[in-house]
Amino acid sequence: QVQLVESGGGLVQPGGSLRLSCAASGFTFSSAAMSWYRQAPGKERELVARITSVGGISYADSVKGRFTISRDNYKNTVYLQMNSLNLEDTAVYRCNAAWSVLATVYDSWAQGIQVTVSS
Repeated sequence: QVQLVESGGGLVQPGGSLRLSCAASGFTFSSAAMSWYRQAPGKERELVARITSVGGISYADSVKGRFTISRDNYKNTVYLQMNSLNLEDTAVYRCNAAWSVLATVYDSWAQGIQVTVSS
């Protein structure tokens, strides 16, 4: 059974930091591309950061230089280090895993975790 379990969200003041974690099980983590998405109220879902199985990384322009995605294939966990948080970073963040088996592509989503930036 595929599971993605997030942790690390919460309330933080502007300029603060948080680290999100997403622990995976039920699939070959090292072969999966892992991504963080977010969705704020009234806004479309946004791809925040992605790290491929071979370590290729990409970020949304809005978070470049502030957020860092990383993965630990021994712990089957992907992280999102978020620094210099601002009000616009307030959203529900969701971890996504995407992998293929033969010719079939699979993906799975975590339940979502709230990040609130407020003074």
